[in-house]
Amino acid sequence: MSVERVTYRLGDADLILETGKIGKQANGCVYAQWGGAAIIATICASSAVTEGQDFVPVTVEYNEKFYAAGKIPGGFVKREGRPKDKEILVSRLIDRPMRPLFEPSFGHELQIVPTCVSCDGVHTQDILAVIAASAATCISDIPFHGPVAACRVGYLNGEYIINPTFEQIEKGELEIVVAGTKDGFTMVEGGANEVSEELMLGALEKAQGFITDMCLLQEELVQKAGKEKLPLNPLDVTLDNAEAIEAEATPLLKEACFQDGKMNRGKAIAQVQKDLAAKYAEQLADPIQAKLFCNLMDDIQYKLLRKSILDDGVRIDGRKTDEIRPITCEVNVLPTPHGSALFTRGETQSLAVCTLGTAMDEQSYDDIDGDRSEHFILHYNFPPYSVGETGKLTTGRREIGHGNLARRSLAAMVPSREEFPYTIRVVSEIMESNGSSSQASTCGGTLCMLAAGVPMKKMVAGIAMGLITEPEGDNPYGRYKILSDILGEEDHLGDMDFKVAGTKDGITGFQMDIKIAGVTTEIMKKAMEQARQGRLHILSIMEKCIDKPAPLAKNAPQILTMKIPVDKIGALIGPGGKNVKALCSQYDVTINTDDDGTVTIYSKNGEKAEAAKKAVKGITEDPEVGTIYQGTVKRIMDFGAFVEILPGKEGLCHISKLSRQRVNKVTDVLTEGQVIPVKLLEVDKQGRLNLSYVDALEEKK
Repeated sequence: MSVERVTYRLGDADLILETGKIGKQANGCVYAQWGGAAIIATICASSAVTEGQDFVPVTVEYNEKFYAAGKIPGGFVKREGRPKDKEILVSRLIDRPMRPLFEPSFGHELQIVPTCVSCDGVHTQDILAVIAASAATCISDIPFHGPVAACRVGYLNGEYIINPTFEQIEKGELEIVVAGTKDGFTMVEGGANEVSEELMLGALEKAQGFITDMCLLQEELVQKAGKEKLPLNPLDVTLDNAEAIEAEATPLLKEACFQDGKMNRGKAIAQVQKDLAAKYAEQLADPIQAKLFCNLMDDIQYKLLRKSILDDGVRIDGRKTDEIRPITCEVNVLPTPHGSALFTRGETQSLAVCTLGTAMDEQSYDDIDGDRSEHFILHYNFPPYSVGETGKLTTGRREIGHGNLARRSLAAMVPSREEFPYTIRVVSEIMESNGSSSQASTCGGTLCMLAAGVPMKKMVAGIAMGLITEPEGDNPYGRYKILSDILGEEDHLGDMDFKVAGTKDGITGFQMDIKIAGVTTEIMKKAMEQARQGRLHILSIMEKCIDKPAPLAKNAPQILTMKIPVDKIGALIGPGGKNVKALCSQYDVTINTDDDGTVTIYSKNGEKAEAAKKAVKGITEDPEVGTIYQGTVKRIMDFGAFVEILPGKEGLCHISKLSRQRVNKVTDVLTEGQVIPVKLLEVDKQGRLNLSYVDALEEKK
């Protein structure tokens, strides 16, 4: 097989797609390079075929090798292990735009493995991975309605930037990733710092040009190296008595689908299917007929839901298209945690809990993009009981993805380390779920942080939007309805899942999945305005519960900060850390010292923290002549007493300076361990401190 390649100039380097040199036993393999970033993407299909499959069994396993950045993995085991959160998020980024373009009737299990083998810390790998995975699939013999491509859009200094560098991403006001085909975008996700709806729409339009170019580049590679596609394996069997079953089931399912409450609807629908299955039991003894029967039941529900919304503007729970479910908010629902909140919207509920920690509690990341740490952490848990089911309590791709969306939506409004020197961890426990638990986590996260005393810049709320369309003639969007605050059923049977989070003044988080071939700018404008109105409504309810940070919880760590001269850091730490360890033990605190001289003291007791701060100040400040100190008598000599005025700093109080009257013996006035007021008279040429006892009258002055 000959080596074929195509190139495209992108920024300061060529983007290269190459096949025929590496991974020749895979169904498809592409080597992609952009600058110093490189991805090897493969796709393989299983040899076994499952007929009549109504879903695509595809898995995406993006992985990063530490050697890509010239690093060795940290820890005791010096090899890459379980997927990191970033690898899971990139896998989802690749999966979501590609999955709908596979044919379920192909029947083979598919596995896509993009591997990052080179990383330069400048050019982003995730966009390259999407393009490489799509290109590998397009040139393979696996049927695929692609290609797809992705583009990252930043906004910096009033200009959009296509595929910004890591440095530009860090400085920008906006960072979104858009994926799609030549016909339009199908997936969007990202974060922003309170950008407007207009600016977000502009970013989407900007991305489409690059996505189209990347799709054309992949088609060029297919012309050079594409394989003949394998045949599909469609099921050539139809459901017997389909018309009769549909006619009988439709009115029954119509009544069942519009029952009040998710659980009631589920039971009613299950009962209809059970009764019909019993009536046609002989026919449905055939597994294929049984599967086709279930597919027909789903199709009927799909038609009923969409017809009701398009014709009557009525949803299955009786709401209007722009109506939001009832919302309740409570804070401090748990007695001991630093901050807690219960956010309930319809049948979706998040128990959000905030914990405040010290700098030592920050989340550290060891990956190929470089070592870093985060002082704001959000974890999302979706236990099976939240949907009335049994199962294992695991942290899967859903938990990672939904948690990342909620964290990104809140991060821009969380105070910096300098403004609030705590590590902040939010955990969202989903107690109930029927539509957009990630956005409930965003709302609950805001409430619990305010309850914990976190001085958020502004309150953040999130909402999930949906879309129902019906073609009219040549217009694929002849009729459509935009839905606010969608249910789980509307997500499953609708054409779009569009999540928007933000403040009163702009968007902070954004995620959209489209199940049809893109949407028009007109639809997007209306959806974003409807989402903004919904967000403002939710925020108004949240503000009635809590609208400003509460006082810090009594059991939260007490944190004091101070600055010391850089040349005094060694004196504070002491040989082998002796001094700082002694202070930590004496005052029951934790002391952290930065290279710039910032000292942070952590304690669960405010008085102990203040005492430790005073001790640190004593060690690191220079004694000032004329200042009165409360000193401790350390040693008594015939000629006077040595008094410690600051930790580690002693001076001599001569016998002649103990009183205005004659003193025969030092012990007539002082005892060892006694605390006395002394005044620093001078620091002599040899650095020795000369002190004078201060009587009550002079001390008062």
